[in-house]
Amino acid sequence: RKTTYFIAQGRAICRVVVLYTSLEDLIAKNDRRYEDLESGTTEQDRLQRGYIALTQTLPWLHEKLSEFDIDDSEDMLKKLKKGADAARGDDTSTLKDLVAAWINQDFRPSSLLKSNEKQLCGFAHDICGMLLCPAEWDWCDDRVKAGIHDRTSDYIVSENSWPLILYEKYSVNRNNLEHGLFKSKILVQAFKATFTSPSSAREADGDGDGADILENNRRARQALSQVKVKKCVRFALSGVTSWCTMDGDFDYEIFWNNIIDFLKTSLVLITQLLEWWTRKVFGRNHHGDLTPEVVSQMSVTALADQRRVLEDAAYDSE
Repeated sequence: RKTTYFIAQGRAICRVVVLYTSLEDLIAKNDRRYEDLESGTTEQDRLQRGYIALTQTLPWLHEKLSEFDIDDSEDMLKKLKKGADAARGDDTSTLKDLVAAWINQDFRPSSLLKSNEKQLCGFAHDICGMLLCPAEWDWCDDRVKAGIHDRTSDYIVSENSWPLILYEKYSVNRNNLEHGLFKSKILVQAFKATFTSPSSAREADGDGDGADILENNRRARQALSQVKVKKCVRFALSGVTSWCTMDGDFDYEIFWNNIIDFLKTSLVLITQLLEWWTRKVFGRNHHGDLTPEVVSQMSVTALADQRRVLEDAAYDSE
């Protein structure tokens, strides 16, 4: 039972905590940070944030580590990692097929995208190339296409550029690169497919269905940190056949860190993105507008009032 529990709990790690850093490193770095009580480097700060996210996701972890001996702790971490690896494999495989279907549906390319023919994806496919193209370049420019295809020194596609796929309507204002960033339809689709259901990803243009807004705000905060979703979408569009850190000159691990660092730079930005993601994924909620006066006019209250009148009348007749 413990084995099943730890593996199941481990599935959340790569989804909402970290994708590359090992659990052992997170725990060890946190212990050293606690002992030193000094401000650390950027990398140490990232690890600390990762450990905090880990304990928020698995709030029982610290207690278990304190209770277990070394062997039991290692066994628990092994099972957690097994669950994390399984979830990553499942999500990557699922999104690989779904992203191809979404691209074919929305863009209707002359050459349909096929998830099982990765050699025809990436910059070898015109639509994939457009979506993967760095925001600072124009994919419609033949010189850009040729430079990227030939991997010339003037057109190096690396983790130091935001790909167009991250932008709302896949369009970028080069004078304001922040505008529309992390608001693309395909990111919303990928998040819904991973965290709600694949069928819910069909509805990504409008707002969500307006379910429990308090819970949804908490989940939307997690949505902003779903760097894994962004990475899986890029992987699905690329020509890489298996999960790896490097895709040509593009380093996924540094790309992960760039997104995390960007999302930590501005509270205003985070608040605005949170509101946008809450609305897009979970919808609007007007429960706060239900004042006592409004509720008093609704059928539940009206029925109760009617029943009370009937009961009073029956009592008086007796």
